Amino acid sequence: MTIRRLFASVLSAVLAGGTVAVVLTQTPPATAERRGDTPLVIGHRGASADRPEHTLLSYEAAIAMGADYIEPDLVSTKDHVLVARHENEISGTTDVAARPEFADRRTTKTIDGRPVTGWFTEDFTLAELKTLRAKERVPDLRPDNTAFDGLAEVPTFEEVVKLALEHGVGVYPETKHPTYFDSIGLSLEEPLLDVLNRYRVRKAYIQSFETANLRDLRGRTRLPLIQLITFGGAPYDWVASGSTRTYDDMVKPDGLREVARYADGIGVDTRRVVPQDASGRTLEPTTLVSDAHRKGLDVHVWTVRNENSQLPTDYRLGNPASPAYARATGNVMGWLKRLLDLGIDGAFCDDPSMGRAVVAKRSL
Repeated sequence: MTIRRLFASVLSAVLAGGTVAVVLTQTPPATAERRGDTPLVIGHRGASADRPEHTLLSYEAAIAMGADYIEPDLVSTKDHVLVARHENEISGTTDVAARPEFADRRTTKTIDGRPVTGWFTEDFTLAELKTLRAKERVPDLRPDNTAFDGLAEVPTFEEVVKLALEHGVGVYPETKHPTYFDSIGLSLEEPLLDVLNRYRVRKAYIQSFETANLRDLRGRTRLPLIQLITFGGAPYDWVASGSTRTYDDMVKPDGLREVARYADGIGVDTRRVVPQDASGRTLEPTTLVSDAHRKGLDVHVWTVRNENSQLPTDYRLGNPASPAYARATGNVMGWLKRLLDLGIDGAFCDDPSMGRAVVAKRSL
């Protein structure tokens, strides 16, 4: 455990009136920056504001913009190789739908309890996926990114790791749908750890929206783990087990205490830190950051985006009547500054250059 987490557990016991016998069985993982250092700028899917997400083009751009970490979402191929895609359904992020040789792969599956129709990475070998080309997932929001459609392959996790090591930045992989991939015999954790261990990666975080795989990973790696928390809903492994608990329970003091037993931090929707009203205007901040810190947990927030439509109403700029208003850049730097002023330890940014500028200005 970290010294901070150890102190938090001792303090809790003392306040409860108990006595404490402490045995140090682990040394703090020297694998990533901890709270108290400069806040982290995490390149969300690379630099997805400027290049099609989860491509080497996007990761390279994020590195050039000053990201501390680059974030690949990980899914598996049929031959059990991890690749970087936002989802295992790839019709929105590749040209697979236009490839007649793969027309018969289109199907409907149940992913995390919901039917999804399209083409899925687990039905393709890596060699087959490498014949596809990536494209912009949200062209209406990011029309400039479509200039890069067709220029990049689907990268493997190994390729992303090698790029990060070459440039001295960290990797921040997310395991996508771990319960689902376990159910089809393509567990994500083993190949994930294999790549990280083979390349002796020390600067990394591992994140998941589920809990069971993080608990499993806790016993298999000293790399810091991040429990992702959405604004609503529940971890799918809880849903699948019949639990009625939700992410709302997870951010309560008892929930955070439980998370601290297996994770080093939480990655939360910004609305968990600064709520919004029905019109999208920001409200008074919650106590989540300080609550998490008291339990020894770092707090990273997602996602800081440039576009007006992705920002709180009071951080939007320009004329709402303009046809380009939704995709125009808002006061993203002001929004990130507010989040940093609340004590967060890092932020996932679609445009890492914005994040780098705000963090750099704070250190002057």
